[in-house]
Amino acid sequence: MKTISFFSVAILFLFVFNGQGLAQFAPPAGEPGTDAIYADSSIFISWGQSVVINRGWVKIGEPDLGWVSFGDDAFALGEADLLPVSLGDGGSATYFFDQPLRDGDGPDFAVFENSFSDDFLELAHVEVSSDGSYFARFPSVSLTPDDVQVSSFGTIDARHIDLLAGKYRGFYGTPFDISRIADENINKEHIVAVRVVDVVGSIQQELGSTDASGSLINDPWPTPFPSSGFDLDAIGVIHRGELGVDENDGSKVLVYPNPFQNAFHIHLPESEIHSSSVLILNQEGIAVMRKNLLLSSTTFELNYLPSGIYQLSIFGKQRIQHFKLIKM
Repeated sequence: MKTISFFSVAILFLFVFNGQGLAQFAPPAGEPGTDAIYADSSIFISWGQSVVINRGWVKIGEPDLGWVSFGDDAFALGEADLLPVSLGDGGSATYFFDQPLRDGDGPDFAVFENSFSDDFLELAHVEVSSDGSYFARFPSVSLTPDDVQVSSFGTIDARHIDLLAGKYRGFYGTPFDISRIADENINKEHIVAVRVVDVVGSIQQELGSTDASGSLINDPWPTPFPSSGFDLDAIGVIHRGELGVDENDGSKVLVYPNPFQNAFHIHLPESEIHSSSVLILNQEGIAVMRKNLLLSSTTFELNYLPSGIYQLSIFGKQRIQHFKLIKM
């Protein structure tokens, strides 16, 4: 049986833990070993262009203070520019992508916050979805001690944080690798939505947010201002997949964008033109549209429909194909 010397154990301890007895993750932007990605990096091939913002409280637990109000929803779109929209306590932002993200080599996208320093960090969970309805969360880790509340303008150490957005100062994105998602309900080659959810940094169990292990996440709180909570600047895309191809049978039918806002398109292979029709049902099973497909590409203007999830069925000569269609 091999023995391990005291010296080896000591070296291992120093490598894994810092002076506070906490494991080390990537350090702040600009330091050796960081994984922060600067906004001007050529690694980004596009930026989030469609988002739905659900604003949270100015201070959770005190609803009389109302909802946050800083920033237009559009501030979360396009390249990082330090002009954010505030999510508030527990608020969220859901990005939808016409061309799905995919799991490539290394990080697949990055989320930008507008922090003015390396240690005033307001954090957020990040989730992904393959259908725009079911979301899986990245397994976050927060090792910041939770015995004393980080104050409204207090600081935390980026090296104690993993897989939480807001880990880095403004203009530096926190990267996310889709391969870190273990949920088998997620198709890692077809991510159509990314959700950013504000972390409520309270160490009160009934109010605060927890990481993947159930530990409270301690970050600056409360921030009872119109700009409370995570300040979302942008999301940069690194790896994209194909347009909305039916994943179930490898068909060449394209339905895109999905999710959509006012219109979507259906593209058919030549063999199915003049022999197909479309039926769209709402969640109650009521038909909201029927139409024959006479062209290889058809555009459907559905701005009159309320936001929600619909079933799209395409009837061909020899088969019926079903899609989940999401209107934002």
